[in-house]
Amino acid sequence: MFTGLIEAICTVKSNRQTNSGALLTVDLGELDGDCKIGSTGSLQVGDSIAINGVCLTIAYLAPQFIAGFDISTETLAKTTLGKIKTGSPVNVERALKATDRFGGHFVQGHIDGTAIIKAIKRASQFADIEFSAEPELLEQMIVKSSVSVDGISLTIASMNDHSFSVALIPETLKRTTLGTAKVGDVVNIETDIIVKTVKKHIDKIMPQKQPLTVERLKQLGF
Repeated sequence: MFTGLIEAICTVKSNRQTNSGALLTVDLGELDGDCKIGSTGSLQVGDSIAINGVCLTIAYLAPQFIAGFDISTETLAKTTLGKIKTGSPVNVERALKATDRFGGHFVQGHIDGTAIIKAIKRASQFADIEFSAEPELLEQMIVKSSVSVDGISLTIASMNDHSFSVALIPETLKRTTLGTAKVGDVVNIETDIIVKTVKKHIDKIMPQKQPLTVERLKQLGF
């Protein structure tokens, strides 16, 4: 379980295709914690780490905080990880501890799909970003609900039949990869688990010939 509050922007060291998927290595040296130079600090093999919102497991650790992650073909198909190049910056968050303060929202690290940055409007140090997405993904969203974009906990400011928008504060632009994002970039999307759960239960009680839509949710009082 994660919160969507990014701890660090780290750098991809390599991304190599294998017979069964891919092997991604990331320099996790930018993570906060009790790490010491020449060691891997508090990081351990088996730890869950969210890389651009994707929950991965540390498969091996090398000195200087280099971590290796095995990526399955399913993950490659559902996320952007297969296209990440050496030297690319990625958003990183360690799994939530039971004793941690909970911020952001419930993020599982299970990507629902991808979206494309359609427009970026900057105003001083703030920015509004619009993402185009498939209808199946948009049907899992509602205005003012949470959404994870490349692992970043954000609030949906507005949406239509083809896209949704978020408003970003300077701190988010400074501490995440969205600060250098460009129109046309593809991002990982995880919708709010609460919205998905409600939609699934309503789908079960609704007539099959009347699929659940955002408009129908509004009619039902959501």
